[in-house]
Amino acid sequence: MGFALSDMQLTSDAFAPGGEIPTRFTGEGDDVSPQLAWSNAPDEAKSFAVICHDPDAPLVKDGNYGFVHWVLYNLPGSTSALAEGTGEGTAGVNDFGNSGYGGPMPPEGHGTHHYFFWVLAFDRELDLKPGLTLNEFLKQSEPNLIAMNRLTGTYRRA
Repeated sequence: MGFALSDMQLTSDAFAPGGEIPTRFTGEGDDVSPQLAWSNAPDEAKSFAVICHDPDAPLVKDGNYGFVHWVLYNLPGSTSALAEGTGEGTAGVNDFGNSGYGGPMPPEGHGTHHYFFWVLAFDRELDLKPGLTLNEFLKQSEPNLIAMNRLTGTYRRA
């Protein structure tokens, strides 16, 4: 299938689609991941992953733009939601150089940034090692990607 949007829907109790992400979920707050839930996943989905990416960040690294805030994978096919501050799944490395979630923290005076929370569905269980970067994760998982969609939130640093 490749990287095309599907009928899956991703929602959060923390913010509305296109809405402002509360400070609690940012680097200026408690820096915990927001609650997420998805529906309409394909019946053949055997595992899921979640990614958070800021395409507005003025960075280019290894030929890629933006800033990766979260890479989470090896989520079982029975998963359809993640609690706030989840410890589920296997954490990859974000662009802060840390494992797990790192909330929005755009440069001061840089205006409003958009944060794309992606859910990806795969046709097999992923058994990938911890600590993969986004590029490493996508390279290893893309052949098994069957569906994906996103929820966008915004944040402007105070």
